[in-house]
Amino acid sequence: MNVVILGAGQVGGSLAEHLANESNDITVVDTDGPRLRELADRLDIRTVEGPASQPSTLERAGARDADLLIAVTNSDEINMIACQVATSLFKVPKRIARVREQDYLYNDRQLFADTAIPIDVLISPEELVTQHVKRMIEHPGALQVLDFADGRAQLVAVKAYYGGPLVGREIAVLRAHMPNVDTRVAAIFRQDRPIIPEGTTVIEADDEVFFIAASKDIRSVMGELRRLDNPYKRIIIAGGGNIGARLADSIEDQFQVKIIERNVNRCHQLARDLNNTIVLQGSASDRELLLEENIEDTDVFCALTNDDEANIMASMLAKRMGVRKVMTLINNPAYVDLVQGGVIDIAISPQQTTIGALLTHVRRGDVAAVHSLRRGAAEAIEAVAHGDRMSSKVVGRMIEEIKLPEGATIGALVRNDQVLIAHDDVVIEDGDHVILFLVDNRRIAEVEKLFSVGLHFF
Repeated sequence: MNVVILGAGQVGGSLAEHLANESNDITVVDTDGPRLRELADRLDIRTVEGPASQPSTLERAGARDADLLIAVTNSDEINMIACQVATSLFKVPKRIARVREQDYLYNDRQLFADTAIPIDVLISPEELVTQHVKRMIEHPGALQVLDFADGRAQLVAVKAYYGGPLVGREIAVLRAHMPNVDTRVAAIFRQDRPIIPEGTTVIEADDEVFFIAASKDIRSVMGELRRLDNPYKRIIIAGGGNIGARLADSIEDQFQVKIIERNVNRCHQLARDLNNTIVLQGSASDRELLLEENIEDTDVFCALTNDDEANIMASMLAKRMGVRKVMTLINNPAYVDLVQGGVIDIAISPQQTTIGALLTHVRRGDVAAVHSLRRGAAEAIEAVAHGDRMSSKVVGRMIEEIKLPEGATIGALVRNDQVLIAHDDVVIEDGDHVILFLVDNRRIAEVEKLFSVGLHFF
């Protein structure tokens, strides 16, 4: 696939790395020459220096022959104009753009269409991060919660703790232990090394366990791997920007929410927009303010400002003062591995969340969802099976017959409203949503080929 990526920042650079490893022809456009040279030295890609929305720049980038244009510069306006130019002058068949400004998104149906601004897929990082944090708050104890098939099935990552009923026992015991709940362990990461689980695999304390189940059964399965946390009630959000405000708006009817914002004018705006959230003016790293707001009785502290260092310091202070759980927004990928699992319980990377949404629309075949995991090393994929036994390598076959790439496992199928856990004798049918876990994203092309439909395979 011939892909032009506009913007060489964290998202554009990470996306280029993902796609370059999968034998695509990638061109990255940016005005930052040193950043482009750094990417070109490290990756097998073309780079073009220049303003991303100008026709001459897009011409040099090969837009005339591009299959896909992905606009992820830091400017909404440049991203939108670039998609318009790519359509009007170069007839690029598919356009994806990152748009942050809420005013544009409120009117997306009128603004973003072939008859207006021709963008096929809108990506809003703030909305993606908001939903990500909300799912974590709704599932106490989870490290990651991913939705598939419109939320009917979920893939959840938890850390196995000493004292969990299944810790120190084989995975096969899970089914006997929970006869009324069907689930499957999709992967285990032990000391950052992936383990493809079998029935005889023994779960150890501190393993990061990814399991899949129907959404209604998630809490029951979590209880087998770790002591269940009590449901959260009291939430403090540090930062009243786009993400903090969206999160407060989405959870204030379910939880007791307080939001701390430094800017006085922004506080007044938040107080007008939010109905059940207490808005506090001040610094989230003000020890006296946190004491006054009973930080020791708070269940979750979410640091969501645009300043990584401020988020980290405020989270560390809140944790030391007794908050149960801290979730910290960190834009710099180098910081994520340094802080997660220590004082900070969950480090949230907007780049990885955004890249997963982008990959959903880049993958070949009918892919309904892609989630980038483990800082991009692994992926969870929801692929739709099509065809019949003659035209497909998966339809009409039991799961034990399917030759999966090394490191890939099928976790579940979603058939209409029914979630079917992927046992060996389950037969895949046309239209099934197949949820796979891939511990090595370099094998993604093999998965795409597996789900492609051809006239003759034999």
